Amino acid sequence: MAVVISGTGLFTPSQSITNDELVHCFNQYVEKFNLAHSQEIEDGEIDALSPSDSSFIEKASGIKSRYVMEKESILNVDIMSPRYIERENGQLSMQAEIGVAAAKEAMLAANKTADDIDLIIVACAYTQRSYPAMAIEIQNALGCGGWGFDMLVACSAATFGIINAANAIRSGTAKTVLVINPEILSPQINYRDRDSHFIFGDVATASIIEDESTANAEHVFRIISEKPMTSFSNNIRSNIGYMNKCSPENSEQDDKYFIQQGRKVFKEVLPMVSNLITSEMDKMDLGAADIKRLYLHQANINMNNFIGKKVLGREPSSAEAPIILDEYANTSSAGCIIALHKNKQDLATGDKSVLCSFGAGYSACCLLLEYV
Repeated sequence: MAVVISGTGLFTPSQSITNDELVHCFNQYVEKFNLAHSQEIEDGEIDALSPSDSSFIEKASGIKSRYVMEKESILNVDIMSPRYIERENGQLSMQAEIGVAAAKEAMLAANKTADDIDLIIVACAYTQRSYPAMAIEIQNALGCGGWGFDMLVACSAATFGIINAANAIRSGTAKTVLVINPEILSPQINYRDRDSHFIFGDVATASIIEDESTANAEHVFRIISEKPMTSFSNNIRSNIGYMNKCSPENSEQDDKYFIQQGRKVFKEVLPMVSNLITSEMDKMDLGAADIKRLYLHQANINMNNFIGKKVLGREPSSAEAPIILDEYANTSSAGCIIALHKNKQDLATGDKSVLCSFGAGYSACCLLLEYV
């Protein structure tokens, strides 16, 4: 049985923050902090904070801007965090809302209706709540039957979700699956941390997975190979959870939501991912010349360039390894799906592509795709 990706969808928030805007707010905070703690700094009790710089951010990451669900409070030096009005239980939650928007676009692209969908998987870094599952809320909002569940595999969630969808189709427990990646990441950011205040953005993506025999869309990708892997590491970690309130020292420490050891991540993840991709290519008897496109996780442009060079044996062109993080920043699991969604129109029948994610866990997943 051949399983395909027959439609993708993208929800982009209406508000965007440029590096210059983010840096201006951060540097205002640095100035206020250093002034308020001038004596402690002079006495050597604490270190003065250093300002951020837009050119540093772009050089280090490739990021120029990011979309967010709420901008004003992030850029308020007295808040520096998004602020949302809590919705009533009877209202559609924010994460379900953006998931529904992406899902509807994917369904339209795949020529599917709610009656066609019999499994919904919400796969992302964080869900807004533990229960009811976001997937079940979206299932209800779309009017789909069948079943749904949530899964969290950080930046690899989308590709892991696609594999679960494909296996459900192969096993007969589903016929057409909607995999949704509603990534609301701005709340996890410590906007007062120079090393990470620029990294993440908000977005939602969705993909339709089905048996090739039922696909009738314009852009269809056959899944010809897949390989997920995990290897435990603390180098990218989130410690937030419902048990935090039970800790006597608690709770609102800066490292609860997102911490990483960037240099260690580069050193350990890049060879792992490069080997994962080339191993799958070898398994399918594919060489570098056979790969038309690399749809890679969008965390850092230097990481993508490294992996592209290892896989292709040379520096990849912008067409071969499309970058979207300059506009969207790191959107966790959604990044590789955005890259595919925006860069598929020029493919020809038989073209081979790599869809690959990697991130906390460590987790990584490589899918080899053939354009139908």
